[in-house]
Amino acid sequence: MIINNKTDLEGMIQVSEAVAITLKKMQEYARAGMSTKELDDYGGEVLATFGARSAPYLVYRFPGHTCISINNEICHGIPSSDRIIQKGDLLNIDVSAELNGYWSDNGGSIIVEEDVHEKKHLIDTSIAILRNAITGIHSGVKINEIGGIIEAEARRNGYKVVKNLGGHGIGRGLHEQPDAILNYKDRLDKRRFRKDMVVAIETFITTKSTWAVEQSDGFTMLGDKGGFAVQHEHTIVVTDSLPIILTEKNGILA
Repeated sequence: MIINNKTDLEGMIQVSEAVAITLKKMQEYARAGMSTKELDDYGGEVLATFGARSAPYLVYRFPGHTCISINNEICHGIPSSDRIIQKGDLLNIDVSAELNGYWSDNGGSIIVEEDVHEKKHLIDTSIAILRNAITGIHSGVKINEIGGIIEAEARRNGYKVVKNLGGHGIGRGLHEQPDAILNYKDRLDKRRFRKDMVVAIETFITTKSTWAVEQSDGFTMLGDKGGFAVQHEHTIVVTDSLPIILTEKNGILA
């Protein structure tokens, strides 16, 4: 989506606030002993207070309001009453929604209560990479340059990136052009960011895997080589200087 007027910007601000605050509240609400369905139901209630509707459900009939993935799940985990959150889990929550015809997306990974698996550095690295990637975006920048930043910083810190997932355009739909804003530098990609373009920028950082494999449930994605995985995401508007972070209220980069 390209922001064409004040109405577009206000619409994107409203839906982005809804998903950002929902994500933040879900992260604060999460605790060991809770099922992922209980956490998801809470997220659905928060979205409803804004009048927002779950994007995964609207687009894919996803069986939940939000995607909740744990430890070795890269993304799109299905909330379940049988999946109980454990102390030390790396918990990823991805919240996307529609409100008044506008769509926004954000996600973040946290460690539940105590760093049992000693993965705080993985979380911190993913957040730092997202911050640096966003800072590097302005009109005219090649899309693949941002992928290069993400991959180089992951490698420098001893981690890997998932190569078949990435960010995407968003605004009047959940997934728009430019699609496949990848976590590595595709040298054949000549596309550039444009002023007033709305995009969701995502990091997919892992300890072992470089490819996400869809499971038999049709949604959950696991790494091809196992290990831990985390994801952080913001929806932004590209400008001639620093981007506008529409989902900043989730507090990821605070």
